[in-house]
Amino acid sequence: MARRSLVRAWPAAAGGTQAMHAKSIYLLQSAYLVCISDSLMAVPRLERYAPGLAPLCVTRNSMLDARCSMLARDAIIHLPTQADYACVVSSPALYSYRYPGGDANGTPARPKTAEPKQWDLTTTDALGRTISQSTASSTRAPGAAMDAARGSISSNSTTQSAKPDDPTHLSNPFVLRHARRYLRDLPYPLPCDLPELHRQNLHTLLATSVFGRALGSTTNPQRPPRKVLEIACGSGYWSSLCHHYLYGLGYEDVQYTGLDIVPLAADLRKQDIDWKFVQHDLRKVPLPFDDGEFDIVVMKDMSLVVPLGSASQRILDEAIRILKSGGALEIWETDHIIRSILPHPPPPPGKNPQEYARAVSTGTFMISPITPFTEVHNKFLASSNNWITEALDKRKLSPTPCARISQMLLQETETLQGVENRRVAIPLGELRWEREAAAERQLATRRGSEATRTKKNPAFDSGTLTEEQAALRHTALLVVIQMIESLEPLLKEVSGKTQEEWQGWWGSMMTNLLQDKGACSGECLEIGVWWCRKV
Repeated sequence: MARRSLVRAWPAAAGGTQAMHAKSIYLLQSAYLVCISDSLMAVPRLERYAPGLAPLCVTRNSMLDARCSMLARDAIIHLPTQADYACVVSSPALYSYRYPGGDANGTPARPKTAEPKQWDLTTTDALGRTISQSTASSTRAPGAAMDAARGSISSNSTTQSAKPDDPTHLSNPFVLRHARRYLRDLPYPLPCDLPELHRQNLHTLLATSVFGRALGSTTNPQRPPRKVLEIACGSGYWSSLCHHYLYGLGYEDVQYTGLDIVPLAADLRKQDIDWKFVQHDLRKVPLPFDDGEFDIVVMKDMSLVVPLGSASQRILDEAIRILKSGGALEIWETDHIIRSILPHPPPPPGKNPQEYARAVSTGTFMISPITPFTEVHNKFLASSNNWITEALDKRKLSPTPCARISQMLLQETETLQGVENRRVAIPLGELRWEREAAAERQLATRRGSEATRTKKNPAFDSGTLTEEQAALRHTALLVVIQMIESLEPLLKEVSGKTQEEWQGWWGSMMTNLLQDKGACSGECLEIGVWWCRKV
């Protein structure tokens, strides 16, 4: 059975910060190392200092455009570790997974399904790495105790746990399945390992880059935010982005709290952030906070965490309870299936000029009730849509959570007011009708014609995508592909495919989407942010 191991992929001698500025980056895949670089020189340097890795190098003219590394860099370097979670740009090395072994040519092979294995957190950290005995037996930090009924709290990288109803979930929460790490005995369908954390970080960076900010709501200078809570915080990357956003607005005295069932978050205090982590199972209410404790409460990407029905309503009620009067509640979500946007979608009526300008500059499309969508055209994404829908339906999870959030918030008429939202469709590549429009403009220019200067959508009058627009779209495509990869065990089950059949389908999909640019018919990743204030 192939087993993951951590390797140092980029020593200081191999380029360090200079290589970062050359837009070289390592993106995590489940079975191999992908090197995105503007130059093939990165490969011999890597082979020199880390022989045997056999990375797959991807350049501008092959599978992935190197421009997406500009976006990916900030997310990938936010790597949680037990001793020092955040790897900053100045760090001489990045951690990446590799799978020892492979074929006769040394090419890394995808791992075969592993037997379930329990994780021992007394000798390994939350990411499965061996820790020292002194770290494993660390004592409770002063002043960090909480009522046992309210969960456990930590203000640093070591979590101090109280006595929960089921202590096994806190002391030994992980199990190894399908050669990836999952939460033990919980319905959460995604793994909880480094590749998945990197995907979530990249997804968070993509969303905040598209919206141009880490908060949908507008802060009130007369009532500056003092305490921010991120529910189901994961790696804590959003809290880090929110800190930098609010700090840039002049709000320096803000405390950030992350809550999750396992301590995967970085120690953000090393980034000069007033941060603490609270370990708590969201299935147990009330949440371990006082009434009206927070100025901002954010629930991000929770559609796969909390099932539909009473469970999601309980979490919403708790979020409202712990929010101050006049405080902001925000929900960030992404649909898990892909649709295709029709050519030249009209701008939404009554559009916000700033939001529309942001959509134009990022090469995305604002979503409104009149935005024309159709079923996805790409056959591989159509198949994955069907499998994802069936797999999530079995678990009472919604494949299209963005369609129900507004209704969920609007029904809370006695406690919430001023419900607003901002939804955006991010194409997964350059669209066919954009290329055709560009060709028409070039032809008209050669003929000296002025007739085709004015187009239905002014977002792409230049004829080609800017570097930032292309980077955003490549990043969205990468997020979609990695999401399918993270859901592989579920999708194999509902599709009825054997391992060999799945590998064949996966290889064909990767070739179609990355090499053949098969997502050119309007396929989009749909994301949104909803916000309101407590009465």
